[in-house]
Amino acid sequence: MKKIEAIIRPLRLETVKTALAEAGVTGISVSDVRGSGRGGGHMPGTFRGEEYVIRMPAKTKLEIVVRDEDADDVIELLLQHARTGEEGDGWIFVMPALEALRIRTGETGDSVL
Repeated sequence: MKKIEAIIRPLRLETVKTALAEAGVTGISVSDVRGSGRGGGHMPGTFRGEEYVIRMPAKTKLEIVVRDEDADDVIELLLQHARTGEEGDGWIFVMPALEALRIRTGETGDSVL
């Protein structure tokens, strides 16, 4: 199993969720986060004619655990639907998920997904 964490723009969440659902991915956790990357987290903006800088822009973190054979498809889907082409589109991290257990039944492994 693989755990995929994606940090994306909040405005791309609905598009990504829809694409994941259409691909049959049903298990997903979503968190609102703030952070900065290579660009330092400085995003200029304008409000009522006044310029300002957002120091730690809001992002959305997705956590998805999938079978090994499904990981590449989910990553491709995230790349396709989260990308705007602008700086600050986010990141995808992939790591092994060694074990999964369903609390209610005690079952383990891929059947939990």
